[in-house]
Order: sequence, then structure tokens, then C-alpha cells
Amino acid sequence: MNLDKVISGFFIILAMTVNFGFFYGDMDSLVTHSKYELMAAIIVNIIATTLKLGDKTQMGSVLLATSLVADIQLIAAATIWTVAAYVYTMNIEVTAIIISLSGGALLANVISVTLYIGDTLKSKR
Repeated sequence: MNLDKVISGFFIILAMTVNFGFFYGDMDSLVTHSKYELMAAIIVNIIATTLKLGDKTQMGSVLLATSLVADIQLIAAATIWTVAAYVYTMNIEVTAIIISLSGGALLANVISVTLYIGDTLKSKR
């Protein structure tokens, strides 16, 4: 068993599940979406991204790209939430933007996990 692959796979899947935990809930209200879970999703996604940096294969490049997309969207969601909370007012439109960005990041994470599982099934022992 390759410990590096176990740790990398753990963080790739954890990034997706934490992101789903934030995304799941009412689209009209941030009450069902925790800011701490969004921060956890950002941190875990950044860890997963750094673990993908050493892979020099084509699959590694695609996995890194999906991870970067998720990072950018989650950071944008947190930035919009912060600006709306402290500078402007929080309304339904801003809430929908925040949750939609996390949904886009979730889609990138699902693609990443699917590619990771496909690469794992394709690899030979």
C-alpha cells in the first residue's frame, strides 16, 4: 500500500464531502450553511491542491486543474460572503451567489474524485 496515495485520496475525497456539507441546504438562506464549514472546505481543498503539485502526469495536471477551480470558487464564495456581511447587506441574491459558487466547486471536486477513482482502477499493481 502506498501511503502517499492513501493520504492524497483521503484529502481529495474529504474536500468533496466537506464541500457537499456546506452546499447542502436551503438556497435562500445562509442559516443552513455554516461559515466554519466553508472555511474547512477551503482549507481541505488547499491541502488537496498542494498534494497534487508533485504529479507530473497528464492525469495529475487535470486533477490539479480541477482542484484549482474548486479553490478559486470557494475563496470567491468566502470573499463575497465577507464583503456582503461587513460592507454591503446580505440578501437573497448574494446568498444564491455564495451557494452557487460552492456548487461549482463541488462539481469540480466530483470530477476530481471521478478521475482519481478512474486512474486508480486503470493503474496496475
